[in-house]
Amino acid sequence: VYSTETGIPRQYDQLGELPEGLTAEPRPSADHSWNGDGWVFDAELHAERLHAEAQALRQQIDAERDRRIDAGVEFQDVMFQSRATDRENIAGAAQLAFMAVVAGAQSGDLRWSNPDQDFAWIASDNTLVPMDAQTVVAFGKAAAERKQALIFAARQLKDMESIPADYTDDKWWP
Repeated sequence: VYSTETGIPRQYDQLGELPEGLTAEPRPSADHSWNGDGWVFDAELHAERLHAEAQALRQQIDAERDRRIDAGVEFQDVMFQSRATDRENIAGAAQLAFMAVVAGAQSGDLRWSNPDQDFAWIASDNTLVPMDAQTVVAFGKAAAERKQALIFAARQLKDMESIPADYTDDKWWP
């Protein structure tokens, strides 16, 4: 038998008429409600289900966007980490580098940040990548542009009339 409230199957082993709230008819779909005599299509349930599914899909797209944002950023053919703390560090370094450029740091000068040590950023493979101030500014710009491109790609997917089932495929993302 089935609950007339939820449509969920239940075990019932009593003889005679079914009590109120149970039926022998299976619920045709989640878009049907019990009207006292049988299951009928319920436009409100249908709309609520579609809204909930769309909301869940938008959240899945946001999760894919965030996964891609955190997955790394490629700059000058080198992959760098790009989790939230990494992006914060990149932005901070880019700001310091920009100030150094404004103060006169020259291209090729790797000691723009510390006169006693060449500046380098650690790549995802743990190698040190030397960078002058201009390169660090460009790196910060590239990381910010990558994040923005992913945010806009997610927005574009969520705005589609019909969101593709393969929204996680690289073809939808920059």
